[in-house]
Amino acid sequence: MVTDEASKRRQKRIAQWLITGVVMIIIQTLLGGVTRLTGSGLSITEWDVVTGALPPLNHEAWVKEFAKYQQSPQYHYLNSDFTLSDFKAIFFWEWFHRLWARLIGFVFAIPFIYFLVKKYFSKDMVMPLVALFILGGLQGAVGWIMVKSGLTGDAIYVRPTKLAIHFVLAMVLACYVLWFALQLLIPRQEKVHHPALRNLYYFTFLVLLLQLVYGALMAGNKAATAAATWPTINGSWIPDGMGQAASGHPLLENKITIHFIHRGIAYLLALLIFAAAVMAYRKRSRSAAFRRYRWQPALLVALQVILGICTVLTSVSIVPNCWGIFETLAELHQLIAMFLLMALVTQLYLLSGRREAA
Repeated sequence: MVTDEASKRRQKRIAQWLITGVVMIIIQTLLGGVTRLTGSGLSITEWDVVTGALPPLNHEAWVKEFAKYQQSPQYHYLNSDFTLSDFKAIFFWEWFHRLWARLIGFVFAIPFIYFLVKKYFSKDMVMPLVALFILGGLQGAVGWIMVKSGLTGDAIYVRPTKLAIHFVLAMVLACYVLWFALQLLIPRQEKVHHPALRNLYYFTFLVLLLQLVYGALMAGNKAATAAATWPTINGSWIPDGMGQAASGHPLLENKITIHFIHRGIAYLLALLIFAAAVMAYRKRSRSAAFRRYRWQPALLVALQVILGICTVLTSVSIVPNCWGIFETLAELHQLIAMFLLMALVTQLYLLSGRREAA
């Protein structure tokens, strides 16, 4: 017979495992950002799940791998002056990005099997955790589809829309795992009943997901330098040329349009989150967790807006194949966006309490 104390210990271990997974997904997403910013994403032209775990181990293997990259359109149109040494530099980040994905798989799979054998899971936990593995597998498949989009025709980068899908799916996976962990970490009595605030945060969460899509489109289209100005967009509040695109839909591939939408959503998000923070402050609650975390989204969105502005303004300093202030700020901007998303998920969980009986 399992005692309450033993049950709590088991739940804590499962929660620690899940939080470790969330942290690893965040690191993986940052590695994806580094891979994109260094132009490394198309350096590995095959998807070898098993043998691809090891990098080339000798000079002949490196030459062979480089020869494969030399067949790609990115090499022909952008990096035809690359030496083997240059190739090794970009290969590392894509290889490490894929290696970390494999490590995430092990970190989720091995403890899952252990907990399953030891009967740590209640019956209602198993299927949601199986769904987690399905989401993880889907994310890997989407990642390869994204890479393939940059290996055909005259493409020199992955398709921005596929990059956006890959990024947002990673965030959905992280939110899913975090919600599961919160159920184990935060007692039910810490939840708060406030339907109006909960609905506001639901709407804000959806707006943030849309903003993440446009953040990925900004990155995928390399749109920062198209309007390295603030508060206006190249001197105009409503810039010209937003309804046109050389190829694809202007909402997805017109750099100025993407700037306009991304900035507009940022201002809307800030207003929504500040309004929610005021509502949360006015809510009298006995929940220590709610009181502790209610200001997090407001602080994070303020920092995120500042980082976004600085990232755009420093985009004029971009030097190809050189890491600088823009790249550092872009990574920080992405990191705080993920923290903000996690903060909103935490708020939604804390606000999922039921009305107390009179």
